[in-house]
Amino acid sequence: MRANCSRSAACLTNSSEEELQMGLEVHGNLQLVFTVVSGVMIGLIMFSLGCSVDIRKLCLHIRRPCGIAVGLLCQFGLMPLTAYLLAISFSLKPVQAIAVLIMGCCPGGTISNIFTFWVDGDMDLSISMTTCSTVAALGMMPLCLYFYTWSWNLEQNLTIPYQNIGITLVCLTIPVACGVYVNYRWSEQSKIILKIGAIVGGALLVVVAVAAVVLSKGAWKSDFTLLIISFIFPLIGHLAGFLLALLTQQSWQRCRTISLETGAQNIQMCVTMLQLSFTAEQLIQMFTFPLAYALFQLVDGFLIIAAYQTYKRRLKNKHRNKNPGCTETCQEKTATSKETSAFLEVNEETTTTPGPPGAVEIHKAPE
Repeated sequence: MRANCSRSAACLTNSSEEELQMGLEVHGNLQLVFTVVSGVMIGLIMFSLGCSVDIRKLCLHIRRPCGIAVGLLCQFGLMPLTAYLLAISFSLKPVQAIAVLIMGCCPGGTISNIFTFWVDGDMDLSISMTTCSTVAALGMMPLCLYFYTWSWNLEQNLTIPYQNIGITLVCLTIPVACGVYVNYRWSEQSKIILKIGAIVGGALLVVVAVAAVVLSKGAWKSDFTLLIISFIFPLIGHLAGFLLALLTQQSWQRCRTISLETGAQNIQMCVTMLQLSFTAEQLIQMFTFPLAYALFQLVDGFLIIAAYQTYKRRLKNKHRNKNPGCTETCQEKTATSKETSAFLEVNEETTTTPGPPGAVEIHKAPE
């Protein structure tokens, strides 16, 4: 015979636990579906972006890895240091400080490759940097975390998501390799695939941004300090990456690429590491940061793209006004020829101080 527990506190507790368990299961299923769908979409996008990779330039990056070295220095030198300084400056709780530091130690995310395409960056360098930083994360993540947290006396041992890193590498290298092969064999068709992939990638970023706002609407009521850090952290990454690339005499195209690669982190890897290393109670205090960082790095990327496209359009209009007899095809060639060939000229001949690509063409056009 079952006892009537409708008014019992124990019964209410059991009911709440059952509802919470069901909610967690539903959330887990939705997260699994979202992960699979987004993984397939990112694979297709990386395949299309791989169609923009030139094997000659890629081999030149490998033989002369100056740009990759600068990018790795930004990724595992500047970003962890920035995270540590932000945690100290804002006097964060140890649990929150660890979340910020883990984000700073993560490798670059594939979202930077989409941003790089829309700012006419060096796609060969961008994909090379993303791949190399993911491989380097196998050793650099535990090294950086140990170096910056040894004085904090953590109760938990941080778990590096090696499986997640491996999956990221597979999802990155295989589609890109297929795209490179398509570009090598069918260059005309690869241009069409690239345009479609860039449009789909941009639409996917908008969907992810909207989903992040909806799914994390409760997080905006939490610690305001974490929201401030999540807003300024990617901005500092973009600026620091650009300045370091500028100081090392990289071309404007490389400066834009390294800047975007530095500020865009692998959010999924950070979330996975938090889930593997901390309890549910601690995660409540930590999850706000990666969600907010994901949103703000998307916003920052859109603003950078908008600023660059506005600047590019202004240069074209200025060139059109100075050369009214030049056809549209002529304008496109003069606006982009210097940009597309800058990599080979800088690396094979001389290293020059970067300058606005459009300005040189404007002065040469009257010939």
